[in-house]
Amino acid sequence: MQILILAGGRGRGTEEQAIAERYLARLPVPARIIEAGRGWQMPDRPDVTVVLDEKGTSLSSEAFAARLSGWRDRSVRQLAFVIGDADGHPQSMRAQADLLLAFGPATWPHLLVRAMLAEQLYRAFAILSRHPYHRGA
Repeated sequence: MQILILAGGRGRGTEEQAIAERYLARLPVPARIIEAGRGWQMPDRPDVTVVLDEKGTSLSSEAFAARLSGWRDRSVRQLAFVIGDADGHPQSMRAQADLLLAFGPATWPHLLVRAMLAEQLYRAFAILSRHPYHRGA
């Protein structure tokens, strides 16, 4: 499985980007962030597309890990997470999504979402491998 984070806005050189990259480097699968400018389109159709959107479904860390496990077990080769810029996502992007995912009902800055998503990916893999990083309730 390869994980792509397609992120709107600029993040290179920021502390948030550095945090995201540290978590992504710890993953047991290849993962990278691709920055996209205004009006960008999905380069190729990945096997699974997850659009981060405040109106999406909120999942616990355990439920997110279970989704990731399901995609891994289905031999998903490319998993793309799409983070919008300040203007959010066009309706066409939402319509392509296999999952609309929210980190709660709040609106988060796109740079923080990069770091939050990278941490949740790391946490999900920790849950799946029973690593002590996640000490759930």
